[in-house]
Amino acid sequence: MESKYNYFKRDISWLSFNYRVLLEALDERLPLYERINFISIYSSNLEEFYKIRVADHKAVASGATESDEETVQSARELVEEINKEVTRQLDDRVRIYEQKILPALRKNHIIFYQDNHVEPFHQQFVKDFFREEIFPYLQPVPVSKDKIVSFLRDNRLYLAIRVYPKKEEKNKGEETKENIEKYTGECINERNDGEGIKVGMEAARPNVTDFRQPLYFVMKQPYAKVPRFIELPSREKNHYLMFTEDIIKANLNLIFPGYDVDSSYCIKISRDADILIDDTASSADLVAQLKKKVKKRKIGDVCRFVYDRAMPSEFLDFLVDAFRIQRDELVPGDKHLNLEDLRHLPNPNKSLHSLEKPKPMKLTVLDEKESIFNYVAKKDLLLYYPYHSFEHFIHFLYEAVHNPETREIMVTQYRVAENSAVINTLIAAAQNGKKVTVFVELKARFDEENNLATAEMMQAAGIKIIYSIPGLKVHAKVALIRRRGLNGEKIPSYAYISTGNFNEKTATLYADCGLFTCRKEIVADLYNLFRTLQGKEDPKFTTLLVARFNLIPELNRLIDREISLADEGKQGRIILKMNALQDPTMIDRLYEASEHGVQIDLIVRGICCLIPGQSYSRNIRVTRIVDSFLEHARIWYFGNDGTPKVFIGSPDWMRRNLYRRIEAITPVLAPDLRDSLIEMLNIQLADNQKACWVDDKLQNIFKKRTPGTPTVRAQYTFYDWLNKTNS
Repeated sequence: MESKYNYFKRDISWLSFNYRVLLEALDERLPLYERINFISIYSSNLEEFYKIRVADHKAVASGATESDEETVQSARELVEEINKEVTRQLDDRVRIYEQKILPALRKNHIIFYQDNHVEPFHQQFVKDFFREEIFPYLQPVPVSKDKIVSFLRDNRLYLAIRVYPKKEEKNKGEETKENIEKYTGECINERNDGEGIKVGMEAARPNVTDFRQPLYFVMKQPYAKVPRFIELPSREKNHYLMFTEDIIKANLNLIFPGYDVDSSYCIKISRDADILIDDTASSADLVAQLKKKVKKRKIGDVCRFVYDRAMPSEFLDFLVDAFRIQRDELVPGDKHLNLEDLRHLPNPNKSLHSLEKPKPMKLTVLDEKESIFNYVAKKDLLLYYPYHSFEHFIHFLYEAVHNPETREIMVTQYRVAENSAVINTLIAAAQNGKKVTVFVELKARFDEENNLATAEMMQAAGIKIIYSIPGLKVHAKVALIRRRGLNGEKIPSYAYISTGNFNEKTATLYADCGLFTCRKEIVADLYNLFRTLQGKEDPKFTTLLVARFNLIPELNRLIDREISLADEGKQGRIILKMNALQDPTMIDRLYEASEHGVQIDLIVRGICCLIPGQSYSRNIRVTRIVDSFLEHARIWYFGNDGTPKVFIGSPDWMRRNLYRRIEAITPVLAPDLRDSLIEMLNIQLADNQKACWVDDKLQNIFKKRTPGTPTVRAQYTFYDWLNKTNS
């Protein structure tokens, strides 16, 4: 049955979010390098988007795969719509970068050369640097429409170069032809590092019948050998930076002696990075599949060919034919591609201050002398990352390792940090004679290899490893410490339910929260969940909400309750904070609640397929916050006629989270902790510095501070509130 409601397209909505990230580069209140970093984040996000989402749509559009959600035609139309919107956004990125960022750098005495023309006092340095540091690693490779068999590496920068033989006497011309054949042959045979382009020798021969015909080459930038950005000698109070590719461009005549260098432009290819595996395979088969297939990620099908938009059409046409690029894979880019590298841009002007981000605080009630076990045995504990220190969780595990009454430690792992203190503590527990069980989700995209290597290391240390469940992902972020008295008496066990991964690196970047509790009903439910992950029973949950079991029925009941209150003339109230809202069924329930008069505020960072401003959504408002930290927490509030119900947990309202994953959500039952979550939600809704409304056209409309009202920057205001209550 066709719905009477409408929805934003998922991927177009995501592009709206990523554009909001780009807009941070315009905020002159931010330190300059923080603004530059947001251009890097925008670019990195877009790269992954093409590798996964656009690659999936292109596979459907080509008929290579089938989808229950889109046809070949609709997939083609969506790819076209995506490329159109991305092109519009990239126009803005160019404008922001060239008209805002570069002048701001100059104002701060940082001259960032943007082409191969440099001041006379730097020309010798550029030439010497090229000869000594760059030239030995360059490998120009000829390109031919007919004879070359080529492969461009994923997300690597290449220079596409067009040259013409100089007009000379025949003998000199022949000599030059022989030299370039010899040179390119040596490059191909002796200097191919296995990462470049494989070609046939015959492709190196220029056109003898018409020696003034253009010759084309591509040349991979030496990523591993030379930094992307080069600092040039300072002069007076000015500092100078230059892209490596611009240094190469300034010296192309040294690479092609006897030839006139006509032009050169940056190009890059993005390849399909999704791994197609048999999701129903056993754990052993899944491990074998992943080990084999992650190695093929870098040679996936082309999903995007990005080129300098200044490239002449005939030059582009030649490359399209030579590399067999489809027209719908073309995305015009900037003069300088891979701007995600801007996060590594040197800052030679030390007077430029950095952003003073909130520093993780340690709770005074949990100083080094205080046992977390003792504290949580008396009352629940809620931590907010990155405002609170993740060391508290590490200390929690450390206590479990050394507590003689610890019987077993059970943890889920979705994305594992490298050299993880969490993993090292679990290994120490196993070596200390504790029983340790870790569920490792191998299918966490882009973390498959790291998760697998970490799992094998833990297994070697004596930890019991449970791998991915066939047909499911386990996205729950939970830990359980099971205890028993030394004389067999019952003593408290401990549960921990979080909105974020057990990853100390992301815990300093992502805004999450986690609950410690000894409540017997939650501990029992969590133990049942771990038994389910081991395939031992089909459990019943009394308190936790678990996707694929009791989550959807309980969400429907909670929404029905607010609808009933509104129908009775009372206040129906819902606040939902999450990363993404996409499931049409749950969006329909929110539309329905709005039609009954329930007041609904959504705080959705990324994808939001619900359309506000419609007759059926007139009581729904959508807020998006982008600031220093990535908003990652999932917090749900239901007014319940003055006795609010508040939940935290791992799922967004995406189809995959609600129906195809194992997710865990806990009610926050302690009144003081529940109130602190409500305070956080209210602060975020009051944000008038970094919050936007998302309107019915997917525009990000910045909220304005009403005269006479306080300035509220949610992340910093909430940190101050936590700091004041830290006693």
